[in-house]
Amino acid sequence: MSMTLFFIPQRYILGIMGFLAVVNAYTMRVILSVAITEMVAHVKLEHYDPNTCALEFDNSTKPLMNSSHLYPWTSRQQGLILSSFYWGYVITHIPGGIIAEKFGGKHSLGLGILCTAIFTFITPFVIYATDGNWVWVVVVRIIEGLGEGTTFPALTTLLANWVPLSERSKIGTLVYAGSQIGTVVGNSLSGALIAATKDWAIVFYVFGIMGIVWVILFMLLCYANPESHPFITEKEKIYLSGEIANVPQDEKVIPWKAILTSWPIWALVVAQIGHDWGFFTMVTDLPKYMKDVLHFNVKENGVWSSVPYIFMWLVSMSSGWLCDWLISKKGLSLTTARKTFTTIASMGPAVFILAASYSGCDRSLAVAMFTIAMGFMGTFYCGMKVNALDLSPNYAGTIMAIVNGIGGLTGIIVPYLIGALTENHTLGEWRIVFWITFGVFFVTNMIFLLFGSGKVQEWNHNDDKAMEFTKVTTPDAVKSTS
Repeated sequence: MSMTLFFIPQRYILGIMGFLAVVNAYTMRVILSVAITEMVAHVKLEHYDPNTCALEFDNSTKPLMNSSHLYPWTSRQQGLILSSFYWGYVITHIPGGIIAEKFGGKHSLGLGILCTAIFTFITPFVIYATDGNWVWVVVVRIIEGLGEGTTFPALTTLLANWVPLSERSKIGTLVYAGSQIGTVVGNSLSGALIAATKDWAIVFYVFGIMGIVWVILFMLLCYANPESHPFITEKEKIYLSGEIANVPQDEKVIPWKAILTSWPIWALVVAQIGHDWGFFTMVTDLPKYMKDVLHFNVKENGVWSSVPYIFMWLVSMSSGWLCDWLISKKGLSLTTARKTFTTIASMGPAVFILAASYSGCDRSLAVAMFTIAMGFMGTFYCGMKVNALDLSPNYAGTIMAIVNGIGGLTGIIVPYLIGALTENHTLGEWRIVFWITFGVFFVTNMIFLLFGSGKVQEWNHNDDKAMEFTKVTTPDAVKSTS
């Protein structure tokens, strides 16, 4: 019997908790990018480079920490530390997608975030115990990545089971756009906390605890599908059973051969690579650019590194509503809508990130260019991020695992590449980084325009029993056999 206390539709509660899942995931992912600027002992360059911005404030790069808590990590070592999260992150995507489709996504999401939260919390203890041995920091970050790798496959499976097509762009965008809010909260609050306490460790404690609290609430409030939810109203259950027709509630198989030979799937993979390359460049290394090139202090760094993501979130939410409206009014076909909004999210950032590097040492103009760039990137979520649900609601978790997992490889490459290319922290070095980013955006977007699609694929219904497959049992099938 449903409880009248829960008057908010349960699919919206899932959407809100999914949003907070991504917020927590991204805060724990990005806080190191701010913290590391105050964890590393400052090294003066032996030779002055005319492409290096002059210090405007004497206290801009003065360390806030006790010297015993500063470590002599090189630029390349910092790149490895920042990239190591993604070493673990890409490994658990496909297993996470399979587990999510077998058991419904709830437990793989909750346990994954819990793992990341615990290891975020203990990060300072590991660093102190090993006297700042960077290899151990890498190990902790890999384990955090292993936990978080299940996040998007599990969320995609949950959305496929809960969200009707008419609300897909809105709720999907709400959930996935949690990455911007997580980045804003992680960057701004990290800068403020470090400046207030003069202790970089505080951010790991605060955000680790926040992650654990979210897990407890999520496990109490959310369920794998409408049929298993004890508080859902009969009205909503009937509505969803009629609207979500492409997700079967019996035993199904994963058509690996069809998925891996599908042009729209690989176009989606390539588009994800392009987005992730640009997004990880900003998320992982924008605080370093703000500190090393523009010489913001840690509090300013946290604030100004956050501003672009506020605009990205605003555009994400508004474009989600616009995209659904255009599709429902037949102004754009589903395929055209996905390609249009993906192109805006690719070429807008490509141009304005590059423009930021030509802003020189004008800090206000550089922040403005980064902000415009990330604003354009906000249309990515109603463009290609929800595309896995279009192509195959039935196997959306597995597809998201493949797409996001391969895209996550850029998280391994980008921070190390930037660390290797920007050892002297000059504008010229960073300009090379941003030109590479422009090229990746351009090429990957062209491939998505040529081969991407918004149509449900024939193999979504899995009528061909001769396909190569892996058996998957959904939650209801598990109940029926127990």
